[in-house]
Amino acid sequence: MRKITLSLLSTALIGFGVSAQAAELIMVEEPGCAWCAKWESELGEIYPKTSEGKYAPLRKVELSDLKRKDGPETLGVMPATPVIFTPTFLLVDDEGKEVTRLQGYPGEDFFWGLLEQMLVENTDYVAPTGDQGS
Repeated sequence: MRKITLSLLSTALIGFGVSAQAAELIMVEEPGCAWCAKWESELGEIYPKTSEGKYAPLRKVELSDLKRKDGPETLGVMPATPVIFTPTFLLVDDEGKEVTRLQGYPGEDFFWGLLEQMLVENTDYVAPTGDQGS
């Protein structure tokens, strides 16, 4: 009975737009983007090793590919609104639908707090105790 109740609750929450778990974090980037390069040099190697990275693995998508007419369908990413700036980080559910986004890269110190907030507010992610981004 408990399993059925939890399943019904999850279905109800998803029906109301609350994602139970994120499938991944999509980084929309483009060649020559200085802020994309800065994110890559500061966090690219460590992101997959963090609790956030393990919970919402990162996949990179080029803006030009996403803007193609068949881009979102082909890439399996459905942004709620068009992506204009790079980098844009899209938190997507297991169907590729955007749950929330972070536009731009605010630097390493702010990125972790904003990402943690996105995950906590929009998924069942539980932030670890201690420093963010670890």
